[in-house]
Amino acid sequence: MTNFTDLNLSEPLLRALAAEGYEKPTPIQAQSIPSLLAGKDLLGIAQTGTGKTAAFALPILQKLAAHPERAAKGTCRALILSPTRELAAQIGESFRVYGKFLKVSRAVVFGGVSLGKQIDILRGGVDVVVATPGRLVDLIERKALTLSKVEIFVLDEVDQMLDLGFIHAIRKITGMLPSQRQNLFFSATMPKEIAGLANNLLTDPVRVEVAPVATTAERVNQSVIHVDPANKAKLLVELLKDNNMTRTLVFTRTKHGADKVMKSLSTAGYTAAAIHGNKSQNNRERALAGFKAGKILVLVATDIAARGIDVDGVSHVVNYDLPHVPESYVHRIGRTARAGADGSAIAFCTPEDRGLLRDIEKTIRAQVPVVEHALGLKGIQQLAPNFGWNPAGKDKPAAKPHHRGQGPNRNHGAGSGHKQAGGGKPHGGKPQGQHQPKRDGGGAQAPKRTSGGSWMSELGKRQG
Repeated sequence: MTNFTDLNLSEPLLRALAAEGYEKPTPIQAQSIPSLLAGKDLLGIAQTGTGKTAAFALPILQKLAAHPERAAKGTCRALILSPTRELAAQIGESFRVYGKFLKVSRAVVFGGVSLGKQIDILRGGVDVVVATPGRLVDLIERKALTLSKVEIFVLDEVDQMLDLGFIHAIRKITGMLPSQRQNLFFSATMPKEIAGLANNLLTDPVRVEVAPVATTAERVNQSVIHVDPANKAKLLVELLKDNNMTRTLVFTRTKHGADKVMKSLSTAGYTAAAIHGNKSQNNRERALAGFKAGKILVLVATDIAARGIDVDGVSHVVNYDLPHVPESYVHRIGRTARAGADGSAIAFCTPEDRGLLRDIEKTIRAQVPVVEHALGLKGIQQLAPNFGWNPAGKDKPAAKPHHRGQGPNRNHGAGSGHKQAGGGKPHGGKPQGQHQPKRDGGGAQAPKRTSGGSWMSELGKRQG
């Protein structure tokens, strides 16, 4: 199937797709839509940016429109659970765009905003409800909504929902659903606990897998720079002088860290904003809108935004802090190289993070090429094996240093909206094959420490 017209979608949906310039479905859409229109349960495994939302939104809209009875007061006909506010809003917008020629009502409910308006909307009855688990439970407890009439239930980005601690809310919600319903279950990864949850929810599901578990987007050029913690902020500022970094997303582990990085970038003259759980919903929406419009060059975010940011033209993702959960690395770098474009992902690895880097490489089943920088630690490839750690993997040659071009930096300054680009020059080669790092005696342990800290820190001091 090569066109949406081959998928037996209704004329109003095809008209909406044409208005958006969409002609050809992505693999997950082509494989999912026929089965969903036939009423089957579905288990979808796909990395971010593969078109999952349209894969379930289009058949849901068609099925609801085919039986246009109004949702009873205090009920909904389709329920979509999403892990974050940003992703919920994005899904709600997709239903609006695809259903603009259909009479299907919708509501998006999440925390951080007043309950009152949400209660009023739901009490009147809504065809489609998109919700975050915590706010949905609050609304159910306030008698604003009952789930007894749900015909279609969607769990989206299940792995992140579990990472965020929503498992108890999910179990409470699924316990309120009617036994006769269609279930859709989407996740980018499928560890054992998620597979168990899927088995309990799904009945004879069609399995659609468009990418191997925990692989990274092929178009993302990945690299890692080893750096002393004290130099990370300076390194980021220096990297942003590259004119190819037209729209950059920076990930930190903590909310405080995100604010700190944002302030250092602002001090250096870059337009930057931070987005995390402590920000009000208005602040988060304003920052995301500025980033989409090109008025903000750098958006600094915690993992809460890793799957909720769907912005075209993100040229670079910088892992300022490596994530503790290696699968999060996959989701983070999936924010670039979307919709067929190229993109680059640069990771900062401090001496204390070498174990996290090793876990990431094991998860993605590839080595992340090492690139040296003037502000980073030098000679890691040659010196590390002497201390029981080989960052390039056994028998792997060191990546060639990246030499940045010279010239005026158009990114520096007020940032009055830059033209979107599919991606700049990579900061390193593509992952070198499918070799897994060998976790033998010395390699599985931390490098030897000296009196002033790790050997890498000592090396950095000497080089400074």
